[in-house]
Amino acid sequence: MRYLFVTLALLTALLMPNSGVIAQQNLRFELNQHCPPSFELTTEGTCKLVSFYQMYDSVQNRGLGGTQTSLPPNRDGFTPNQIDLGRLLFFDPLLSADQSVSCASCHRPDKGLSDGLEQSIGINHAKAARSAPSLWNVAFLDKFFWDARATTLEQQAVGPLFDPKEMGNNPQQLLSSLKSNEYYPELFKQAFPDSDDIDLNQLVEALAAFQTSLISLNSRYDHYAHGYHQALSDNEVAGLNIFRSFVARCAECHQPPLFTNNQIAVIGVAEKEGVPFDIGAQKTYNAAQLRGGFKVPTLRNITKTAPYMHAGNFSDLKESVEFYNKGRGHAVPPDEKLLLHWHIWEPNLSPEEVDLIVEFLGSLTDETLTPQIPKIVPSGLSPVDDSYNNKTMLVNQGE
Repeated sequence: MRYLFVTLALLTALLMPNSGVIAQQNLRFELNQHCPPSFELTTEGTCKLVSFYQMYDSVQNRGLGGTQTSLPPNRDGFTPNQIDLGRLLFFDPLLSADQSVSCASCHRPDKGLSDGLEQSIGINHAKAARSAPSLWNVAFLDKFFWDARATTLEQQAVGPLFDPKEMGNNPQQLLSSLKSNEYYPELFKQAFPDSDDIDLNQLVEALAAFQTSLISLNSRYDHYAHGYHQALSDNEVAGLNIFRSFVARCAECHQPPLFTNNQIAVIGVAEKEGVPFDIGAQKTYNAAQLRGGFKVPTLRNITKTAPYMHAGNFSDLKESVEFYNKGRGHAVPPDEKLLLHWHIWEPNLSPEEVDLIVEFLGSLTDETLTPQIPKIVPSGLSPVDDSYNNKTMLVNQGE
């Protein structure tokens, strides 16, 4: 077992009738003392990311979308205990007001750390305003949510916790639930030994610590980028070249190696029929020129995160690529005058070229560091939703 050590004196691992709660007797949780894969333990006792991309010093003079380019700075420096506590919290529905959803309900490991829905669903089956963005490689980002309204992982964590359409909790109830739990006070003490009580800052720091461990930089594309050119097929290399070209211009926003520039772009995606126009980042920045603007998403593990765009407009990748190929502003509502991003134009790609880009995007899949789902979380609740938990229970039992 990679992260959590569970010592059992007596454990009845059965779901209690009609409750969704796993019976726990004399169960003891111990947080992991080792860093997650791809991290090394420093002399200060914190975890530091290690990547081949750290060998490269610049994005300059590499060509548009160049392969051997450096990564931006990343968040790390958390202890193994803090990361592992964050993992337990991430999968524990105790954090929601009615204990029905966890962070992992909207950021599911089997869905590219998204949820496969056009609009995420929170407590009381409420629909969120937008689709759930993937959490892969968020350690490198400085803008969060589709509308970039948060600038740190800690701010990002607070949003869903207290949003009435997501986890619907409040600070008082949340802290009370954690403090009254049989296991969390000791776990927080392990992760934050200098504190005598659980507070909200510790909670969001632990969630941030866990999210910094969600690294995806070992795809077949990455093997190709580091010099193993046999990692990609001829079609995938052709797709990469089109992706990087000044004709398609995909790499100008979806810049390798993260395949996002983490900027805001107005691209003119329409809302679903009958849905009011989403002004996006205009509200965040109080800037009319960003009306309808949204953060450029990563394309890492993009084959796992359909549907696409902030409103879940497109069910498959080919539809998404074809949107950009149909011409500048073709989907803008007639009553909207948007300042479209200058990279959005009319590439006039052939159907074959569109297919090659789609084929290349499949080479960005890397789930080798997918987080391990806890068999049991301190609340005893099902770690994700029941349907997902049932599918993964047999896998987890084989750890």
